[in-house]
Amino acid sequence: MFLRCLPPAQKGLNMDQRKYSELLNKLYCQLAKTSPVEVLVSKEPPMGAILRATAVYKKTEHVAEVVRRCPHHQIEDPAEHRSHLIRVEGSQRAQYYEDQHTKRQSVTVPYEPPQLGSEITTILLSFMCNSSCMGGMNRRPILTILTLETPEGFVLGRRCFEVRVCACPGRDRKTEEENSTKMQNGTKETKKRKSTPAPDAASVKKSKPASSADEEDKDVFVLHVRGRERYEMLKKINDGLELLDKENKTKTKVSVKPEFAVPSSGKRLLQRGERSDSD
Repeated sequence: MFLRCLPPAQKGLNMDQRKYSELLNKLYCQLAKTSPVEVLVSKEPPMGAILRATAVYKKTEHVAEVVRRCPHHQIEDPAEHRSHLIRVEGSQRAQYYEDQHTKRQSVTVPYEPPQLGSEITTILLSFMCNSSCMGGMNRRPILTILTLETPEGFVLGRRCFEVRVCACPGRDRKTEEENSTKMQNGTKETKKRKSTPAPDAASVKKSKPASSADEEDKDVFVLHVRGRERYEMLKKINDGLELLDKENKTKTKVSVKPEFAVPSSGKRLLQRGERSDSD
């Protein structure tokens, strides 16, 4: 059995009240505003099948907590199921449950075959608390899980989508889609940079040994400089280095005369107080 939750229909509803993002698989809606969810099954389920909607926190650090309405909105609601975040509209057969073990809350409605000439079944959901409510969701993202079940509780199909309940669904949807697109583009650029091959080690010139430091470097490099002022500054630096190289070469070519005369071969330099053999 296959269950497919289609994007909520846009016809007949105020675009400012409800927005669905196919890019993010996320529903943006206002507090207590009806959001149609279209359900398409590949095979007719057995008699007595039900659709169940459950809200859970998206992040792993919060998934163990139960999604409930904030105390402020609970106090204002006289209904018996006022602590439930998700409410089914337009059906008198909706039933609200709380699991005895996990304490998770859910709402069920009998599955009804599509109307004549249609392939989908539509259920109406309302979210009774803002995502930013303190004491409730408190800006923690949630997922709505829809399951198609048999009367005995056997799951035939499951689909989920993220939900954000806010004052301006259209604005928030546009902002988050733009941020998601920027992040994806940034990731692609980073991957391209990482995939750029590193320069071949053989092509990198090795540093010259110390013995050849005095030899003239005949390699000429071209540096592209933007701006006339910067070019003139670098040119002066280069001219100064060229002049310094010439002065160093000139100094090395000048021979240094010995301070004392060196005696010719075969003769010994007389010390003070000695006399030569000729004397």
